[in-house]
Amino acid sequence: MMKNVYLLRVFFEKFKPHILIILTEFGYTFLYFFTDASFKHGMNPHIHVTYRQIVATIALFPFAYFLERKSRPRITVALFLEIFVLSLFGLEAVDLRNPRGIAKVLGTLVSLGGAMVMTFYKGPIITNLWHPLIHMQHTATHHVHENWLKGSVLTVSSCISWALSYIMQAFTLKRYPAQLSLTTWMNLIGAAQTGVFALLTQHKPGVWKVGINIDLWCIMYAGIVGSALVVYIQLWCTEKKGPVFATMYSPLGAVLVALLAYFVLGQRLYVGSIVGGVIVLVGLYLLLWGKEDVHKLRDESIASNHVSHDEP
Repeated sequence: MMKNVYLLRVFFEKFKPHILIILTEFGYTFLYFFTDASFKHGMNPHIHVTYRQIVATIALFPFAYFLERKSRPRITVALFLEIFVLSLFGLEAVDLRNPRGIAKVLGTLVSLGGAMVMTFYKGPIITNLWHPLIHMQHTATHHVHENWLKGSVLTVSSCISWALSYIMQAFTLKRYPAQLSLTTWMNLIGAAQTGVFALLTQHKPGVWKVGINIDLWCIMYAGIVGSALVVYIQLWCTEKKGPVFATMYSPLGAVLVALLAYFVLGQRLYVGSIVGGVIVLVGLYLLLWGKEDVHKLRDESIASNHVSHDEP
């Protein structure tokens, strides 16, 4: 029994970053459906983002203040300026002369290609084999307006900004290695930014009002899980493994959303989603295989340095 517990603990310690980052994708998957239901119910997206970041700030502040008060560096104007100027120069190291380095590049491109296939290619519809377990209802006034070009541009812009944010976070963590405090600052400043934008653009009466319904539960889940817990885990993984590791499981979220929508909500599943999902998994395998060698070499280098220092 003790041996099994020990082996389980060793396994978790070795694969903890992988387990945690996969759990964040599950957290985001449920968040997509919560926000979809809330928006169909009539919740304003700008107000939702403002409230969720306020909730995240309130939830994180006690932990950040007390747990990191001794280790938290002081933020200065010079630090902010340095981070702003230099953050764009952090990148993942890739050795194209090494097969595993090539695998990292190919894995990234293949995963991206699979996610794009899932987004832009539908193909034939796969017939639902049973009735949905959950029925998503929305107000009669809600209408979906499809704009393929606008949606594509916004999707690509979101991916680019998301990738840049991880690179910036990786550099910021080197100057400010306090994940809880950094997550709190990010949500506090984000709430102020979105709040000002919402005040300037949303003028309908009662737009800030939230009842005890799906809108409130969505805000609480999005704030505590999506903007607090998930972001903190991503920062931790970014500090331990780098920005590429923290983002390489992101295409898995598209696979999880498609599967959950089909098996639980009874939504349409297309052949393109299946094909894209398989491509994503192949790309993730290549990327993991390529990065595994990097970590082995790093650990061996650290071990050899310790041995050389201990030798007389």
